[in-house]
Amino acid sequence: MNPTRRHFCRLATATLPAAALFPNRALAAPNSKFAGVQIGTITYSFKQDVKKPDEIIPDLVKIGLSSVELMSDDGERMAGAPPIPNFGFGVKLTPDQQAAVDEGRRKRQDWRAQTTPASFEKVLGMFNDAGIHLDILCYNMGPNIEDDEVDHAFRMAKILKVRAISSTSTVAVARRVAPVADKYKIVWAGHNHTAVDDPNEFASLGSFETILSLSKYIGANLDIGHMTAANLDPVAFIQKNHARITNLHLKDRKKNNGPNMIWGQGETPIKEVLQLLRKETYTFPANIELEYPIPAGSNSVAEIGKCLAYARTCLET
Repeated sequence: MNPTRRHFCRLATATLPAAALFPNRALAAPNSKFAGVQIGTITYSFKQDVKKPDEIIPDLVKIGLSSVELMSDDGERMAGAPPIPNFGFGVKLTPDQQAAVDEGRRKRQDWRAQTTPASFEKVLGMFNDAGIHLDILCYNMGPNIEDDEVDHAFRMAKILKVRAISSTSTVAVARRVAPVADKYKIVWAGHNHTAVDDPNEFASLGSFETILSLSKYIGANLDIGHMTAANLDPVAFIQKNHARITNLHLKDRKKNNGPNMIWGQGETPIKEVLQLLRKETYTFPANIELEYPIPAGSNSVAEIGKCLAYARTCLET
């Protein structure tokens, strides 16, 4: 076991709360830039705990994160949107539960029609007041997304003053989004997964080339765990395409479409990627995406804190 893995294992068995890893939290704004590399998290990382909107910023401060990629649902709920029922992480919905979700989505659409810039300016102010940079808006776009919602995503991003929109989506949707990204002059970045044999899935090297050719305002939200699981090399991809990358998602997975693992137990070159960012002084953030199952007795705050400590060790050794 290498020293970085040993360090993570010690953290995984510690009984101290995550805040104890960063004892000066109350004395200053959070700072999670290490050796020039900005580490953040996507608020999706809290989904296993089903966080309330007013818990997100205090938890980010507790962990010590100074940069965030905000899920659109979290951002809209912080702006006062009616909730869409959440029945838990990865749960198969019953017909009644699905009906409740559909009704929640209808109410959300009605709410969106009444929003003003002030709705999201308030959200931006909340992050600014906490000393956290709202860097990326994650707005996932399924194959049936309506044009009005695509435009809503860009209007939301403009008000939040983010550097880019990240999106789990498809090549076909990227073709529709490209002219909207050109209109708003905001980069929309496709988030990769592992179905490299599906030409419409944003996963293979060819699919990256396709969407990046559509517009200078189309980029890549590179998930290094998914790329590893797809048996591709994230280090080589970053070296070649760094100018088009808006942000990374950090996770540890096994190759051959293997599972998400506690960091240090998979095959994703997290350390090599982070040290490449340090060496080349790339400025895009590397965001923790907590997807491995939370161990019994722990919670998302503690596990994100451990991932942050792992990343810091990678950068300071």
